[in-house]
Amino acid sequence: MSNQRSPDELARRLDALESRVAYQEHWLDTLDEAVATQERRLAQLERINELMQHKLREQHQALQEVEATAPRPGDEVPPHY
Repeated sequence: MSNQRSPDELARRLDALESRVAYQEHWLDTLDEAVATQERRLAQLERINELMQHKLREQHQALQEVEATAPRPGDEVPPHY
C-alpha cells in the first residue's frame, strides 16, 4: 500500500475543502450581518432608554413642584366655614 493518493482522490478532497470553506464564509458573513443588526438595534434601544429616563425625571420634577404648591388637606378650610 502506498501513501500516495490518486489525482482524482486529491481533487475530490480539494473540492470538499473548498466547499466547506465557502460554507463557513457564508455563515461568517451571515453572523457578521446579524451582529451588526443587533448592534444597531441596541444603540437605538439605548437612545430610547435615555429619552424615557429624561422624560421620567422631568415628570417626577414637575410632580414634586405641583405637590409643593398644592394645598394640603389639613390646610384647607371646610366649606361650611
